Amino acid sequence: MSLGWVPWNIAVEAGVVVGTAGVAARASRRRWASRIAPFTIELAIVLVLYALWRVVGTISVVKVNGAIDAGRHIWDFERVLHMPNERGLQHLFLKSSPLIQACNVFYASVHIPSMGLFLVWLWFRHRDHYPSIRNVVALTTLWCLAIQLIPVAPPRLVPSLRVADTPALFGQAVYPAFGQSGPAQLSAMPSVHVAWAAIIGVTIVVASSRRWRWIALAHPVVTMIVVVVTGNHYWLDGVVGVMVAALAVVFERRVRATVTRLRGTPAHIPSRVPVASAHESSA
Repeated sequence: MSLGWVPWNIAVEAGVVVGTAGVAARASRRRWASRIAPFTIELAIVLVLYALWRVVGTISVVKVNGAIDAGRHIWDFERVLHMPNERGLQHLFLKSSPLIQACNVFYASVHIPSMGLFLVWLWFRHRDHYPSIRNVVALTTLWCLAIQLIPVAPPRLVPSLRVADTPALFGQAVYPAFGQSGPAQLSAMPSVHVAWAAIIGVTIVVASSRRWRWIALAHPVVTMIVVVVTGNHYWLDGVVGVMVAALAVVFERRVRATVTRLRGTPAHIPSRVPVASAHESSA
């Protein structure tokens, strides 16, 4: 199984078409058109951001010098910090072929769809949170990509670590060969998978008041485990990803507050943006 990434150019073309339709709908006098206009315009923005992520995310592919050494340095630093051994956890999962194959499928297919579904849910159920969280997702992704310009080989590509490439073992390849269209393989640090999962999990807990909302925190936990046992990331990749997301939250709130203050209007900053307390609103 290979990962079906939507090419950046198709995403841009779709964004232009959807955005044009949204602008036309906004100008229309029909009630149904004016109602869907904001959603279509927002979808166009997301598609363009996705295309940008795809393009920038491939830059580090051509910067391979030192990537393996960088991976070893991260591994050694984790041992200094007495962090769990990625290889040991992987060996436990490899005892069950169905379990490790399920992890491969999770890594390959949950990342983007989960974010898409999350943004749709947020748009329709908690619109007041949507602008801030969309900005946080964009900032987090951009900053992660900036860090990833420094190539770091994942554990599965560092021979001395003896970490298996589990998708390759079971014919569930996630990444294409070097030089082909697709996500960069030498961009292990930080983990966008974990960063996005943390944003999703925390936002659901904060925005919703339903009792089931706490289950959402399992998403970043499971994602962290999956990216490690499949040999695609180090523990520190996930930790740094979460830190970047937290900084994006703080930055977004500060910028929004500053812009609002300069405009001289009351700030519209939801108090329940992630890392704030969760006590309001119903799902």
